[in-house]
Amino acid sequence: MPGLLQQLLRPFRRSIVAREGEYRDGPWIVMNPDGVLPHAWGQYWNYWQMGYDPVAGARGAVVEACVAAYAQTISQCPGDHWLALPDGGRERVTTSALSRILRSPNEYQSRSDFIMNLVRDLYLTGNTYHLAERNNRFEVDALHPFNPGQSQPVISAEGGVYYRLGGNNILESQGRAREYGVAPARDVLHIKLEAKPGEPLVGIPPLRHAELAITAQAAIGSQLINFFANMSRPPGVIETDLNLTKAQVTELRERLNEAWRGVDNLGGGPPILTNGLKFHGIAISAKEAELANALKMTQDEIFMVYGVPPAILGLTDRSTFASTEALMQFWLARGLGFAINHIETAFDHFFGLRGWPYEYVEFDTHALLRVAYRDRIEGLARGVISGIYSPNEARNMEDLPDAEAGGEPRVQQQVVPLSAWNQAQPSTPAPDAPPAAPPAAETTESEEDKALDFAEFYRGMEERDVRCAAQ
Repeated sequence: MPGLLQQLLRPFRRSIVAREGEYRDGPWIVMNPDGVLPHAWGQYWNYWQMGYDPVAGARGAVVEACVAAYAQTISQCPGDHWLALPDGGRERVTTSALSRILRSPNEYQSRSDFIMNLVRDLYLTGNTYHLAERNNRFEVDALHPFNPGQSQPVISAEGGVYYRLGGNNILESQGRAREYGVAPARDVLHIKLEAKPGEPLVGIPPLRHAELAITAQAAIGSQLINFFANMSRPPGVIETDLNLTKAQVTELRERLNEAWRGVDNLGGGPPILTNGLKFHGIAISAKEAELANALKMTQDEIFMVYGVPPAILGLTDRSTFASTEALMQFWLARGLGFAINHIETAFDHFFGLRGWPYEYVEFDTHALLRVAYRDRIEGLARGVISGIYSPNEARNMEDLPDAEAGGEPRVQQQVVPLSAWNQAQPSTPAPDAPPAAPPAAETTESEEDKALDFAEFYRGMEERDVRCAAQ
């Protein structure tokens, strides 16, 4: 009993000598569960005694905007199960369990709702947990989300990976939470971002790398709040040559505060100073006047950590992109492309697919250009002219039916291989000429008629010569 008592009191003895924010080893005495928090749960449940700053996980408007940009954008992209074909093409698989999950993940979430919350958990906590419910063929029939703050991976004594899941009130209300309390890794879709050092099963969110910027934003926001909470009272001091007692100073401050109630209280008014009292305002320094610029600098750091262009969040004054397509292509290359590929690869691994380019999941990013009609049509037209798409393929992308004789890609005739640059191309055979008209009937002229014609010609010439001589 004394040994157990010493072990229970050990956290209290250490807390007396430990400094603020210093790590304290477990187990820890808490109110729940059972009065003792096991050592293995500390990294998830006991951050306050392990030196973790809970304020560092606070989120501001910029962080929320960046996370919402990822979640809302990826949820717009429909996912499909693709299978490569021997001829180099691919085929959409519509009969697999994966294709059904990508369309309807469970009975209480739509596809968009499921993906949006998955991405939010991933970028806010660094982890997302979904439990697979299987049918009698051992196929995944549904995926149930769980709260990342109440879920965690655990390692068994034999080295097996399991997950302790919690935070799904629907399963809890149905009495199925106890059944799914601890699940093997094969039944849990766990997607994580950058792993913690030494803990490859635990991801950390990007905001961990933007703690200084988030703290700076909180400090700047507090300063602005304090300024407006001061009810627009000008900063300054009251000067007098009189020797005031402490009681007089206190009374003067109370009267001043009572008189100057600010713009939000019509009962107040400006204070009136008498007996030689003078108010000297304290001007705001240039450094303090640059709060807006400092706020933008902290925003830029958060943008860099999350890889989100400011124009995506509506800051169009800082956009240098000529079109929506160029903006989306930049974001796809910077951060969005990684997020989509990371989620796709996690689905491939969980469902046992070989991965790209054989069999894989792909989220269609063409949906992001739904409102950019001009950019989308110009891209399809260029693809058809270049022989990449057939006219029917381009029409199908716009939900138009096939056109007659439009199933084959085509290019212009002058497009030739490089090896044939100096070779004359075979001319296109001309169409058959129409049959010639039958020749007209030939008229024969006798020798006598020809002689009479010449005689008349010479006689006319002689008559002309005689008339000319007479003149």
